[in-house]
Amino acid sequence: MTTFGTAKWHGGIKDGIGAISTKSGALSDYPYGFASRFEGKPGTNPEELIGGAHSGCFTMALSLILGQAGFTADEMNTTAEITLSKDGDGFTITKSALTLRAKIPGITEEKFLELAGLAEKGCPVSKVLKCEITLDAALV
Repeated sequence: MTTFGTAKWHGGIKDGIGAISTKSGALSDYPYGFASRFEGKPGTNPEELIGGAHSGCFTMALSLILGQAGFTADEMNTTAEITLSKDGDGFTITKSALTLRAKIPGITEEKFLELAGLAEKGCPVSKVLKCEITLDAALV
């Protein structure tokens, strides 16, 4: 499978404005820029999109692994908090902190943590990220 996202940019780094789109149309010319990335202004940014991709990929991987072990989640909620840190003259993504809260009938805490750990290691987005990945998983 191959898919894509696109970005357009006009102007300088601080006064410029960009637009991000995805093949599916989930994002279509969605605005992003310096202010949305570094100043908390409206719009998206690459780190937010990576967080969505990481949390979605991990949760799907866990769903697969749970099914293979004979479990089905009633509900799973995952957040991936992405940390962008200053690195010399630039920036580096240094961490993705996954937080999972799940309701899975019939599973023990020990088995849940084991399977969540396997999902974190097997998730394709986890594999592509070259940063620290942490996982805080709990049954609710």
